[in-house]
Amino acid sequence: MPRDPNIPDAFDVYTVVVLRRPADAPEMSDEDVHALQARHLAYRAELGRQGVLVVNGPFDQQSDPSYRGMSIFACDPAEAARLSDGDPSVAAGRLTYDVMEWWVSAGALAFPLADRAVGDRRSMPND
Repeated sequence: MPRDPNIPDAFDVYTVVVLRRPADAPEMSDEDVHALQARHLAYRAELGRQGVLVVNGPFDQQSDPSYRGMSIFACDPAEAARLSDGDPSVAAGRLTYDVMEWWVSAGALAFPLADRAVGDRRSMPND
């Protein structure tokens, strides 16, 4: 069977983490939320300085308000999950996350601020 011409020959596979607010997130005072947010942002900024967090940011005007933000990591999904567990907002139960691999046509995205390779070049397996 010939290869489907709509499937790229190669993909760049990225590790993506999507942050969500869980339905059972603990209630906190505004002061505590602001302090936790500052620790969350500082933690993620440090991951960025280490080069493991390539790009991240919050969502706005999303169809599901529980979705809070997304990150692309320069590591495998298991390491991204381990690092996400260390996020103060995750540890406090205010955020949870989903980790996944995102397959994008090779060369479609670039990360000029990254100081290391991001993603893994792969081909779609033949079935």
